[in-house]
Amino acid sequence: MNKQQTKNVKKVSPTLVNKKANYSKKKIVVDKNFEAIKAFFSRLLKKKKNIFKKLDSIGVVICITDGVAKVTGLRKVKAMELVNFPNNVKGAALNIETAWVGIINFSSDKYVKQNDRVTRSFSVIKIPVGENLKGNVIDSLGNSLTTTNFITASQEYYNLETKAPGIITRKSVHQPLQTGIIAIDSMVPIGLGQRELIIGDRQTGKTAVAIDAIINQKYQNNKVACVYVAIGQKRSTVAQLINRLKVEKALSYTVAVSATASDAAALQFLAPYAGCAVGE
Repeated sequence: MNKQQTKNVKKVSPTLVNKKANYSKKKIVVDKNFEAIKAFFSRLLKKKKNIFKKLDSIGVVICITDGVAKVTGLRKVKAMELVNFPNNVKGAALNIETAWVGIINFSSDKYVKQNDRVTRSFSVIKIPVGENLKGNVIDSLGNSLTTTNFITASQEYYNLETKAPGIITRKSVHQPLQTGIIAIDSMVPIGLGQRELIIGDRQTGKTAVAIDAIINQKYQNNKVACVYVAIGQKRSTVAQLINRLKVEKALSYTVAVSATASDAAALQFLAPYAGCAVGE
């Protein structure tokens, strides 16, 4: 190296080197702190997301009156979805508001208390249907009230509440339904599959007409599957009716849905839906 080149070379002071080294260390420390803060906030966001997910499927009872519980949470619950209370008590979401959900209780109010935890089942109410139900007495949720268990491995289930088929898709009423009562069969044209209202004062024989129509089906060539729904009656009255169908050998093609006066109001409310689901 000549003298000219040595003049052009700048001397670097040791203090400047130390400053650069310290700056790079500080930068590394800051980067590490930033990554730690970033990881902390990501964990916090995950926890919040999990909390919100729990709010979607978990609720708390605010109050319960007359078999209806007001519940906060359950933000993504569906209408007529089964929910679970403590002590193996079940209910169904009926009234969905922005701040709370109204849930009908299938059991007594004494088993559900304020601040109880409510969880979703992620399934709407379904009941077992099919030919194997004939000859059985079930409640509004499809549970057997007799000693025989009709549930099979390949059991078919049907939604308790479904949209009714349109008028065009329905089969036309082209065949009469014989009740076995001459006065009715000769004067009132009742079509098979047609709605018919039996109206009258109490103790005038409305139930007797329906039971006679069920019993008369055993004399027909094509037996019509019958569904009898008892709502708000005494247990003894329902037992007598079922016994009569047994004696007349009409229970083999009949399904009875029972929601007696001693049952919860929610079960009495769902009984007609259960009868229609079994019939459909």
